[in-house]
Amino acid sequence: MFSRTKEKKERALGERLQLKGHRCNSPKCAFVRKPHRPGMHGRKRQRGTVSDFGRQIREKQKFKLTYGVDERNLRRLFGLARKKVGSTAQKLVELLERRLDNVVFRLGFAPSRAAAHQLITHGHVLVNGKRVKSPAFSVAVGDVVAIRESSRAIAPVKDAVESLKTYSPPSWLALDAAPLTGRVVRLPDETAVTFDTNLLVESFSK
Repeated sequence: MFSRTKEKKERALGERLQLKGHRCNSPKCAFVRKPHRPGMHGRKRQRGTVSDFGRQIREKQKFKLTYGVDERNLRRLFGLARKKVGSTAQKLVELLERRLDNVVFRLGFAPSRAAAHQLITHGHVLVNGKRVKSPAFSVAVGDVVAIRESSRAIAPVKDAVESLKTYSPPSWLALDAAPLTGRVVRLPDETAVTFDTNLLVESFSK
């Protein structure tokens, strides 16, 4: 039910957000099968011009759906980003990308952030050799993220091993596919996302 709700929100936004991993690149993707808005009149309703306020709200929804965070957590991260030196937009992206569930997803250990979230809460992920069960854990430069050796036989991880043969992570991460280990080599920046972070910042700055 939760997945279907997220897919409906994705269709309402009119943009594919890769919320369900590999399925999003297949004909089974809800956005491919039903590119129109959800609801009984969805096929007939055209996507009209959106106001500046509407664009801000829509961009915020994209971030919340993509990273799996709610309004409270997103606002908390914005507050932290605003206190840091430099661009608030860039610092906000950095904080979102440094979440452990995002890093596990970016390393290719899970097909989606939701799947990465589950791997972490079930105790399958190590950071610097220690088990971490908080998906919101923030990694730092030099941290080593790995899948527990005893967890490498479970189905989701075995599937990941196959996909990693042709996968390249973002440049701020280094991947050693054989032992399912990755390292944070530098902090991520705004190039990590395709969304308009400035619109998100504007929505929180009012």
